Amino acid sequence: MKNIKTIAFDADDTLWVNEPYFRKAEEQFCALMENYLPHHSSHKELFAIEIKNLPLYGYGIKAFTLSMIEAAMSISNNTIPLSAIEKMMDIGREMLTAPVELIDDIEEVLQALQGKYRLVMATKGDLLDQERKLEKSGLAKYFHHIEIMSEKKVLNYEKLIQHLDIPPSQFLMIGNSLKSDVLPVLELGGHAFHVPFHTTWAYEQVETTIEDERFRGLGKVQEVLEVLL
Repeated sequence: MKNIKTIAFDADDTLWVNEPYFRKAEEQFCALMENYLPHHSSHKELFAIEIKNLPLYGYGIKAFTLSMIEAAMSISNNTIPLSAIEKMMDIGREMLTAPVELIDDIEEVLQALQGKYRLVMATKGDLLDQERKLEKSGLAKYFHHIEIMSEKKVLNYEKLIQHLDIPPSQFLMIGNSLKSDVLPVLELGGHAFHVPFHTTWAYEQVETTIEDERFRGLGKVQEVLEVLL
């Protein structure tokens, strides 16, 4: 740990609450589709279309809204009424204007680390929406650099670390996803802390056991200070 100079934080479900808004929207979608399919079947169809669309739309609320509309058309065989499509668009708008709820103790952690480490926000998703949430969160003042990526794979982290002009051994990533925040960084030779959130998107879930001295699995974000300070 003594080599770490730069700490990057994931945003969604690490800095602020995100996934519960999507879960609520999925339930609203399935309720709109209940005349066509049972909830679990509608949910499965929506998830399949979301994953299919990732290379085209990327991540975020706008992509999710487009996938809802496409899934509704598929499920209903193009008979879904316009009023239901309008409700799906309303669901998306509500998500885009929702308040930003900070993760417990995250600001105290950032305050304690600021000045001792160079802090970075490294997330993926829709640029405008992530910028909106960052502004509303009031956390931008803690970060030396903001990186909003289209994906979180080895190549993306490699570019970020090169931009920061540090070796991977001085880089620590903190996030709630083993798939996106931990495994790619460890592969590069960096450090990674996993701080799970109580709700995780199915696409981000992986079954793996990590035995690496550069990895820490923590119960809550405040434990970061116990390791680093």
